Amino acid sequence: MWRKPFIPLLIGAAVAMASLSGCSLLPVEEEELAPPLVEPVKEVLNVVDAKRATIVKQITGVATFASDKTHYLYYKTAAGKLISMNVKLGDKVKAGDIVAMTDTGELETKIRIQEIAIEKAKIALIQEITSKGDGDPSVQLKKLDMESAQIQLNSLQTQLENSRLIAAADGIVTYVDPIQPGEEVAANKQMVTLSDPTQMQLVYTASSQNDIAAVEINMDVTVKIKDKTYPGKVVQTPMTVPPSDNKTIQDKNNKSIVIAVHPLPDGVTIGSQADITVVTEQRDNVVVIPRAGLRSYMGRDYVQVLDGDSRKEIDVEKGIVAATEVEIRKGIGEGQKIILAN
Repeated sequence: MWRKPFIPLLIGAAVAMASLSGCSLLPVEEEELAPPLVEPVKEVLNVVDAKRATIVKQITGVATFASDKTHYLYYKTAAGKLISMNVKLGDKVKAGDIVAMTDTGELETKIRIQEIAIEKAKIALIQEITSKGDGDPSVQLKKLDMESAQIQLNSLQTQLENSRLIAAADGIVTYVDPIQPGEEVAANKQMVTLSDPTQMQLVYTASSQNDIAAVEINMDVTVKIKDKTYPGKVVQTPMTVPPSDNKTIQDKNNKSIVIAVHPLPDGVTIGSQADITVVTEQRDNVVVIPRAGLRSYMGRDYVQVLDGDSRKEIDVEKGIVAATEVEIRKGIGEGQKIILAN
């Protein structure tokens, strides 16, 4: 009888041992690591001091020597298909030379036939006057016939003249249109340019008229040719150029300035190039900042200044805006720290 309570104790001990051994078989969970502390990125500001300096607004570029005496040859009316271009770049041309011709069809034959018709009309008129007298109505009819024939001949001769592009003066060919024989010739399109090589000036052509809007007559120009510097003067601007009925020429003139260089440097020929600088505005001892420091929004001009550790916006009035700098007339003073835009 003493064995009965011992059996439940054994069973309990076995269950406990099984529980302990079962727990030891499960994986041990690792502790979750705390995220690393991330230090905030410190903003790096590009800061410069506003300074007093001379600011210059100028135009720089490459100009080309061209003849001061230039003739632009073009057809005033549509003249049909091109037959031949009789000149090439660099050719010397005399006044009266035919530089290009368009198709005339049987125009020359028609002119000859009309000339014969006039000769016959003259003979008939003489015969009529001889036989009937100058006051006879039939004589008047013959005179009208001859006048009509002459008008027709004049018209045909004008057509022939219009088919020929003729040099108006002596010169060197400095431009030839790339049109090919067989292509239609357009009215008022520049075909050939003749230039007088004894009279030359510099021509600078900008990308647009706005780029040279500030250039005025008689402004000084610095001309540089092969490391040598020469003085020049603006003698023509888009505002002073004579109007042209040729659109190509007018469009070029609208964005070009002409510069006189006296005396002409040795060795310069048509097509020679030179570096030019035209100062259009200059102010001395003014507050100047880099252009990257000036900000604009909705018509408002302002700068950001460093005030201690913080930014501060200040409205400003700008003056001359040059290639890399801008004049500040009001709003900030010399020495203030300007934050540049990225």
